[in-house]
Amino acid sequence: MEGIGGDGTSLSSPLSQWGHDAWRIYQYYLDKTTPHTAYRWIGTLVIVAIYCLRVYYVQGFYIISYGLGIYLLNLLIGFLSPLVDPEVEVSDGPLLPTKGSDEFKPFIRRLPEFKFWYSMTKAFCIAFFMTFFSVFDVPVFWPILLCYWIVLFFLTMRRQIAHMIKYKYIPFSFGKQKYSVSQYKHKSSWPCDQNFIVYTNGAIPSLEYRRPFFGCMYSYG
Repeated sequence: MEGIGGDGTSLSSPLSQWGHDAWRIYQYYLDKTTPHTAYRWIGTLVIVAIYCLRVYYVQGFYIISYGLGIYLLNLLIGFLSPLVDPEVEVSDGPLLPTKGSDEFKPFIRRLPEFKFWYSMTKAFCIAFFMTFFSVFDVPVFWPILLCYWIVLFFLTMRRQIAHMIKYKYIPFSFGKQKYSVSQYKHKSSWPCDQNFIVYTNGAIPSLEYRRPFFGCMYSYG
């Protein structure tokens, strides 16, 4: 009995080690894509086009597409929202500035761009995989689902825009002045300078923190 247990342990150990090594390799190459934002989103658009062609070709799986749309809407709200919502949370940390004399309080997303891209890409891959199983092809009248999703999107975006106007913040960096960390004197404290970018837009600065490379250490100061 002890020999059998020992064999099981010796078999499970290489398996777990192989899984751990495979995950580390996957994480390594995933982290290497961090600074290549445009290429990442181009790849995601290709996956989206493949999924749309698949649904159009089989003329089904509309319930999967509806669930995918709801999930993407939740991701978008997290991407557009600040990390600390001043309307519902009280925090000792930095809040959004509301006037020009306020202290520097950067805009930090609740869902960073990298996580938004990764979650969206993974969702489309899972949805595409599910289209190969007929059990998920629930017969529905898809125009009703589409109209309901459009109404839900409109109401959600209207509430989000009203929140932006009320607290005077812009969750995008388009048109904002961009400062590279190479302009700072102490560049030795920025070993991964491609992952930290500061934007300013008048009195409302914003900070974009990108996912660090695998094994990269930061020391600010």
